[in-house]
Amino acid sequence: MSVTPLAPVPTTQPTPAFRGRIGRDARSGHYAVPRRYRLHLSTACPDGLRIAVVHSLLGLAEACPVTFLDAVPDCPDGGHSALRPLYEASAHRYTGAAAGPVLSDDWSGRIVSTHAPDITRDLARHFGGGRAALYPCGAESETEAVERLCADGIERAAQNAGSAGGDPAALDKLLETLGALERWLAGRAYLIRDQITAADVELWCTLVQLDTVHRHHLDASAVQRIADHPELWAYARRLAAHPAFGAHLDLDGIARRHHARCRGLEAAGSAVQILDWAAHTAHVVERR
Repeated sequence: MSVTPLAPVPTTQPTPAFRGRIGRDARSGHYAVPRRYRLHLSTACPDGLRIAVVHSLLGLAEACPVTFLDAVPDCPDGGHSALRPLYEASAHRYTGAAAGPVLSDDWSGRIVSTHAPDITRDLARHFGGGRAALYPCGAESETEAVERLCADGIERAAQNAGSAGGDPAALDKLLETLGALERWLAGRAYLIRDQITAADVELWCTLVQLDTVHRHHLDASAVQRIADHPELWAYARRLAAHPAFGAHLDLDGIARRHHARCRGLEAAGSAVQILDWAAHTAHVVERR
């Protein structure tokens, strides 16, 4: 895949509270041992959804157990009280939010990482066992380009387009990004290879957020223009029907999380659903 239509764009991500890595041997401190590590996440959270999908694609239910968190954090600072003991055990007098997702070490009772991209890469690299090549050799730059494109060209552009008063330039950027993806996906089942990769997980989760969260703050005309990308939304629909994707799509949780966090005004686009996500995942067996 040429990354020309998915050119790298600058982006800034919140600094993770913890960013340890799972290594290859005992000298790394955190080395790969089945059932040593545990995930704590909510699939209503975009990062939690990404990790959950990767976890299922890799078949890691036994090797790395998951503790699911409620869609809406129960602490005023946006953290989860269930995670507070882990944070306090991992950092002396920790005062920040005990937020998910978290990869913890059951041996030490401490946090390894709260950085979602590192978590998914380490799970795939050290526990994948060849089941799914989510990060194919030689595709690193393409995967990273897709991550940046989703963060800036879709996520941030949609947020800015739906802000108070709207931002026409942001909507133009969003539509330009979706148009480039529409042209790229024509005749392709997946984004950068002939199989599902981490790039597909990234794009699919971003499209879920676009339709279930961001469209609520866009006018109906903008949402109709977003929906007018049949290849892109057919791609999202196909992945939603895959058990590793659809089984984790908590539509009620996403809605509750959005309403608990959002203080923006709802726009006419709320009534223009792009995909009937529930219908496309109805046959998927819930695995939680």
